[in-house]
Order: sequence, then structure tokens, then C-alpha cells
Amino acid sequence: MPEGHSVHRLATQLGDVFGGQALVVSSPQGRFSDGAAILDGRRLVSSRAHGKQLFLELAAPDDPSDVLIMRSHLGIYGAWGFAGDSEFSAASSIGAPRRLGERESEDSLQSVEHDDDGRVIPDPPVGAVRVRLVGDHGWADLRGPALCTVETPDEAAAAEAKLGPDPLDPDADPAAFCERAARSRRPIAVLLMEQDMIAGVGNIFRAESLFRQGVDPFLPGVSASEETLEALWSENVELMRTGVRLGRIITTDPSDRPGIDEAEAWPEQANYVYGRAGLPCRRCGTTVQRQKLAGRALFWCPSCQPPVSPR
Repeated sequence: MPEGHSVHRLATQLGDVFGGQALVVSSPQGRFSDGAAILDGRRLVSSRAHGKQLFLELAAPDDPSDVLIMRSHLGIYGAWGFAGDSEFSAASSIGAPRRLGERESEDSLQSVEHDDDGRVIPDPPVGAVRVRLVGDHGWADLRGPALCTVETPDEAAAAEAKLGPDPLDPDADPAAFCERAARSRRPIAVLLMEQDMIAGVGNIFRAESLFRQGVDPFLPGVSASEETLEALWSENVELMRTGVRLGRIITTDPSDRPGIDEAEAWPEQANYVYGRAGLPCRRCGTTVQRQKLAGRALFWCPSCQPPVSPR
């Protein structure tokens, strides 16, 4: 499942390529036909992310105050694909499926036809495209999202209010996360994955932030100190910002991958514990462990993250 940094990059990308444009909105697959009909012809006013959810604000062409929100969540299988002409700069895809991270290239720039008004004529959709957005110079196809819906601003705000603070939001209040986590007896590794607790952290950021802070993943939230919870928040802020900048989750320090630049770290030198079960810890040599926890694979080093309370 794409983590929060991918959705923030996606929000920026959509805003860059479609901002201010009247969009042709369709649902080639048919599962979003009613929503597409409502949004068709509206102008993209803003594109933003909160955690793993994307909020596209679209205004009526003749009434800027008439605004609707397309809210989506990629889930495990969702992905956006982009294509367009030479003036359309976009990622080839953001989301799942992914093989070696979110690869961005110029492969999405194509030689395409234009209509008499100079707007791009998109290629026929391939596969089950839930939503297609077509702008002046390119198009974006959404496939396989866990959620895609049209809402009023009030409805979207109510949905967003159920999410925890987002480490990538410079105005987010970490106290909301720290206070809630401190009241829970569930393991901190579980709490970091709960989107109503902290929005945008996924399995990789969870494992890597706990390792970098030396925190036992099985530590109950109620047993975690205020300093520990604040440190985990700050760690995820920094790791996710790096993810936004690089387009990949690189969590290792230069000292732990000598001679390897961050741009070359993916995938072998990218992470400390995630996906490294059975391999020696990069810092202490202890075998990295893997265990199912709340239905997800957890990775940790038992030496660098020693237990501080009974499990």
C-alpha cells in the first residue's frame, strides 16, 4: 500500500499538471459513472493529501463557490497513471503495483493528437480505469482504488476530521498523536499504523522509525514516555519528508552505507529492518526478526530495539 509520502507527491503532481484547468472526467470502467458525470467540466481548484487520502477540489465553471470534492484512497491495489504531450510533465505512475519504488521518468511523454482547440486527445483506456481526468495537455487514469467518492466540502471535512495528524502537514499538532497513543495499551507498532492515530505512516515508515529510535515495537502505548512518542513523531516527519523529496523510502544514514549516495541506495541499502528478515542488522549484526502483528508483517532488531516491558 502506498504510504503518505506517495500521496503527497501525487497531490502535488495533479495540481501541477491540471491546476486551474476545466477537466473532462469520465469512468471508462463504469463504476464511477455517476460521480464522473457530476464532476465533468469542473475546474481543479486544489489538490492536497492528508495521510493516505487525496482530496481534489473542483469548482463549477460558472460559479467558483460551487465546489465539490473527489476524495480517494489508493488502498493496496490503487494507482494513478499519467500520459500526455511534450508540455505535460508527470510521473509514469504513482501508487501500486510497484516493483522498485515509485519510478519517475519521461516515459509518460508521448506524441499525441490534439483537437481543434489545442487540447490533447487521450489514447483509449487500457484495463479497468475507474476515473479518467483529461486536461489541456495530458490525462491521468485511476485504477483499483479502495475508495473514490464525490462529497460536499462539509462531508469531506467530516471524513478528514476522523484522521489523525499528518507528519507531512507543517501545521499538524503532534500532541493529538502523543495523547491518544499514551492512553492505549496496544503495542506502539500497531498504533503507528492506525490512520486515526497518525495519518500516512505505513509498514515501512513504521518499522524504520521504531528501529531508528531504538523502540521496542511491542511496547504498549501507555508505557511509552512522552519523549519516546514525540521522538517517533519527529522521526516520521523527517523520514516522510525525505520520501517526498526522493520519491522512495530511504531511511539509512550515510554512515551505515559508506560510499553509497542516497540516490543509489535503493533497494539494497535503503532500509535498516524492513524486508530484511533473517539478515544481519546493519548496526549490530543481530538477525533481523519478522512477525505478523495485527495482520501485517513487522520487522525489527531485538538487540537495537530491546524489550522494556512484558509482551
